[in-house]
Parts: sequence; C-alpha cells; structure tokens
Amino acid sequence: MGEEDKGAKPEQEEKEQVPNQEALTVDVSREIDITAAVPISSMLSSEPSWFTPKRLLFIFCVINLINYVDRGAIASNGVNGSRRTCTKSGTCSAGSGIQGDFNLNNFEDGIISSAFMVGLLIASPIFASLAKSVNPFRLIGVGLTVWTIATAGCGFSFDFWSIAVCRMFVGVGEASFISLAAPFIDDNAPVAQKTAWLGIFYMCIPSGVALGYVYGGLVGGNFNWRYAFWGEAILMLPFAVLGFVMKPLQLKGFAQGGSNKGLTAVDTLAVEDQVAEASTEELVEKHAKTSRSRTGINLNQLTRFLRDMKLLLLEKVYVVNVLGYIAYNFVIGAYSYWGPKAGYNIYHMKNADMTFGGITIVCGILGTVAGGYVLDLMTSTISNAFKLLSIATFFGGIFCFAAFCFKSLYVFIALFAIGELLVFATQGPVNFVCLHCVKPSLRPLSIAMSTVAIHIFGDVPSSPLVGVLQDQVNNWRTTALVLTSVLFLAAIIWFIGIFLHSVDRFNEDSELPITVDRSNTTPLLGNKTSEATEATKSEL
Repeated sequence: MGEEDKGAKPEQEEKEQVPNQEALTVDVSREIDITAAVPISSMLSSEPSWFTPKRLLFIFCVINLINYVDRGAIASNGVNGSRRTCTKSGTCSAGSGIQGDFNLNNFEDGIISSAFMVGLLIASPIFASLAKSVNPFRLIGVGLTVWTIATAGCGFSFDFWSIAVCRMFVGVGEASFISLAAPFIDDNAPVAQKTAWLGIFYMCIPSGVALGYVYGGLVGGNFNWRYAFWGEAILMLPFAVLGFVMKPLQLKGFAQGGSNKGLTAVDTLAVEDQVAEASTEELVEKHAKTSRSRTGINLNQLTRFLRDMKLLLLEKVYVVNVLGYIAYNFVIGAYSYWGPKAGYNIYHMKNADMTFGGITIVCGILGTVAGGYVLDLMTSTISNAFKLLSIATFFGGIFCFAAFCFKSLYVFIALFAIGELLVFATQGPVNFVCLHCVKPSLRPLSIAMSTVAIHIFGDVPSSPLVGVLQDQVNNWRTTALVLTSVLFLAAIIWFIGIFLHSVDRFNEDSELPITVDRSNTTPLLGNKTSEATEATKSEL
C-alpha cells in the first residue's frame, strides 16, 4: 500500500497541476482579449457587418462628391457671380452672387476660395494623429458635422469676413475625412485593383467640382446663391450622423488604444487560436509585449507627430511626389475656380458653368478611372506610377496649352477635353505613391500632409495670384497660358521620381500588439467574418 501511495502521489500532483496551468492560460488569454480584441462571446453573438468594402467605397465616394460639389458651386457664375461695375457716366450695376453682394475684388474673391485651407491646415494633423487612439469613424462624424454647420453658415453670411470664417470651418470638416478615407479604401480594395479603387474615389474630385458648376449655376441663377449652400448642408447631414452610428473599423497599422473594439472578429479568432496553441511562458511574454505596446501608444501626441513628420520628410519618394502634386494642383485649383469666368470672357460662352461642368464631368470620370486601371495593368509599383504621372501630365499640358492658343470655341473644347482626360489620369497614381511609399502607421498622416501641402502651396495661392495677374494684364487668354505652363514643371518633378530608389512599404510594419495574418481577412467583410464565426461554432 505504501508503495502504491507513493506511486499515486506523482500522478495526483500532475492532475492537480494541469487545472492550474489551464486556469493560468485562460486568465492570460482573457487579459489579451481585454487589451487587444473583442471578447469571443460577444463576437459569436454579433451579426455580420453591413458595411462591406464596396458599400464603404460607395459611401466615401458620395461624401467626397458632396464635398467637391461645394468647391464647384462657390466657383460657379451662379453663386460666385460678378462684382459691381460702373460706367464713365456714373451708372452702376448691382452685380450678382457673392462677389456682387459683398462687393469683392478679384483678390478678395480668390481669398474666399482658399479660406478653407486655414481650417484644413490646422485640423488635418490633429485628426491624423487622433486616428491612432480614437475610432476613425467618430472622427469623421465630428468633422462632417462641423462641415455641415459651416456650409449652412455660408448661406447666412452677411459680409466678406463672415463667409471667410465659415469657409475656414468647412476646411476643418474636410480634414477629418480626407486623411482617413483613402487608407480605408486601400486596406479593403482587391489586391489587383487597388489603384482602380483609389481612382474611383478620387474621380469624385473633378466630377464633384463639375457638378458644383452646374448645381451652382442652376440654383444661383433661378433662386439665390445662399440656397446652394443650404442644399449642400442638407445632403451631407445624413453622412455626419452615419459617422457616429457606424461600428468601429480597424485601420491597417493601428491598434485602437484603450478600446475593446480594436480588432475585427476574424482577428479575434486568430488571437484565440494563438492562445490555444501557445505555452504559458509564451503567453506571458506576449502579454508583456502588449503592455509595452500600450505604453508606446500613450506617448505624447506632439512628440509622436513630430517624429512621424520627420520620417515623412526624410522619405525622398514622398517629398518628390508631393512637390509634383503641388505644381499640378496649382494649375487644377485655379482652373476649377477661374475656369468658368475665363471661358465666358475668352470665348463668350453663353453658359460657361454648364460647358465647363460638362467637359470636366466626362473627362474627370473617364480620365481618373482610366489612370487607376492603366497603372494596375502596368503592375502597381511606385516607379510605374511616376512614369504614368510624368507622361500623362506632360502631354496633358501640351493639349491644354494648345487649346487656349486657338480662337475657335469648338477647337478649344476638343483640345481642352483631351488635355483634361490626360491630366485627371494622375489622381489614382499620385495617391497610390503617397500610401505605399510610407509604412502603414504613417498613411493617414501621409495623405493629410499631402493634402495640406498641395493646398497651402498649390491651389490656395494660385487662385488669388491668378486674380492679381488678371488684374494686371487684363487678358484672360494670357493668364490661362501662363497658368497652364506650370503643368510642365509638375511633369519634370514626377519624371525625377522614376530614378529614385523606391520600396513599397504597404506590409512593412504594424502597430498591432499581436501579429495577425491578414492575407485572407478584410476588416469590413461581413461574409468572411460570418464564415469564420460559423466554423468556430461548429468546433465548439
């Protein structure tokens, strides 16, 4: 009996040790769930997300479209109008639109078009940095709410300063959206169609501006320019509300610090699998890494922003890409604002808003989508993107320049349409470079600072500078030719980018505390999530 008791003791001790180890494993895994993922029980009971990638792309496109409809509307003759004029005999006309009601000169009118940049400049880095610790869709909801209120305020403005301040807050609202939408689209687009999806999204820029010309012309011409802004605010309001009710979604390269909704359901399954297979020591080590990662995420926001900005500025590919984009946007921004007015004065177009709007809608849609698909066919690499950027911009500049040299309206429309088709083909490739030349955790900041740069050095100074040039030369044809020549500078800068050493950093790093294989997962895919959930249920 004594020997049997002795022999039974080790077995009993082993049995007693096993529950302790299992208890420790469950306890540690629970800690990991709390810090990094949604609890599996809530995951199993949740319904698949309605927001599939295609639906999300559609929502983003509509928001972007409304945003740029506002840009086109304020530049249209129906909303912008014309300033008061007086004849030598002393007879004065009242003028029309914003320029007429507030008696603005061309320089002040150009300031109105660029005022949004103040808000965009201040808010873009803030929203991009907050995306690391706050649900991005809540940020978008806040931004779109500000945009809606500010746009409605433009309709209630009573002088130059009141509308200028409202336009500044429009920029704040835009900042929340532009820095986060492109990374989400790039995350969820099919691998072979990433540039095409980006092209579809950025197609809304020219088409939105063009629709804005038509919309502003119709509303301003038939009612009053103020109604155009109120209509935009009503259209954007549902999307502002949507930003507050959408479920949290995971951005590649980020851990949602302090949130228990940072990972998708599929990621949670992967974490559970890792916990089941790992030893206690490995789990403890992973938990320690998680704690260190959380400590890193809680770094001072300003320090992190300065560090990230330094990384961006040291990336030569990014800098060259943005410099070319600045020169490009210098021209496009002035085209979009002064185009209808220049067309009316040079070619005496009866309805310049409709004509420019129609050309830009067709060429903007075809050119932007085509540019994305062409780069995908060439194989989406940074070097190929620079080739497409430089070639399309160079030949687009030639056609646009030649268009303004002819006096015939029909020749102008034909040549200018071809030029715009080529110029707009750059939208997908230039943003592809911005997203892929930096590591994933820098992508929102990359897009944000790119947008800030192209506005503050591009279309913001170009609109008032073109106004000043026109006041001096008093010849819209000469002004248009001088402006168009800047496209060749953009083509040269992008041509330099072809010879730079470039590395696609899309999969380079992640700030997620636990490595998850995302090759077969998409954060928004309700179908794949539900399949994984069913598989787990069957195993249980």
